[in-house]
Amino acid sequence: MKYLKVAYLVVATLTAGSANAVSFHGEAGSEWTNLGMSFGANEPGFTFSGNWAHNDNDGDVASLGLGWNIPLGSVLITLGGKTIYLNPDDNDEGYAVALGGGAQLPLGDHFALFGDAYYSPDSLSSGVAQYGEANAGVRWKVSPMFSVDAGYRYLGMEGKNGNRDHIIADGGYAGVNLTF
Repeated sequence: MKYLKVAYLVVATLTAGSANAVSFHGEAGSEWTNLGMSFGANEPGFTFSGNWAHNDNDGDVASLGLGWNIPLGSVLITLGGKTIYLNPDDNDEGYAVALGGGAQLPLGDHFALFGDAYYSPDSLSSGVAQYGEANAGVRWKVSPMFSVDAGYRYLGMEGKNGNRDHIIADGGYAGVNLTF
């Protein structure tokens, strides 16, 4: 009976959190793509995310993230971390635990500036000497459910034990977001 009550409590907590908006996004740069989804990314409280980035010449990166959104006036600050699966071409697979955060600044009803950065040193990664990513851009909210992004993304890992560095993304991109 005790476990049943705990199960009900977990389901109730998850159900209460499911009112947060779900967002799906895709980005394309000159030689890379990034697909992701997030829960509660634009609201105060917990936010969850998942991403997959691919570069034909340098490999793949997949991540699961957890953050805490803190409103400071009109700015929404996110502090959190990601667990990252690394699959660079020509190197061994590995992992990283990256810490970081981001910010969103609305510019009226239809535009916003955003940015985030995450970093993992050698001590929190396997197969690479370090991992880092950064993203910054502007978002145009076309409708409550659809927005368009333009920005710059860097996502790379430094090789270890004589292996070469891998840059999954480094450059400008265009993206779209669907929010439900």
